[in-house]
Amino acid sequence: QVQLVESGGGLVQPGGSLRLSCAASGFAFSRDDMRLRWYRQAPGKERELVAGITTADGSTVYADSVKGRFTISRDNAKNTMYLQMNSLQPEDTAIYYCNARYIAFLKVYDYWGRGTQVTVSS
Repeated sequence: QVQLVESGGGLVQPGGSLRLSCAASGFAFSRDDMRLRWYRQAPGKERELVAGITTADGSTVYADSVKGRFTISRDNAKNTMYLQMNSLQPEDTAIYYCNARYIAFLKVYDYWGRGTQVTVSS
């Protein structure tokens, strides 16, 4: 069964840190054509890209609002990707989703986790 499962969310004070994890099953993050991304959606707002990494060359992309504070990474041996979030602010409060996408035999495979809640509040 193919699935992505996020964990690591919770309540944290402003300035604090959290590390989100996204564990995959049913497919391998080690594929060299994999695009891995974290998105978030705050109440009343559209889902937005937070960070991404491509396995082909390890290149990363970050939303301007999180540059210098968040770091995306992956562990192929554990088939897991991470989002290290530092210096968290109330505006980072959202549900965070992981996404994995690749193309095989001209078919697009696009998987989403169910999300994990991050709340930044004093």
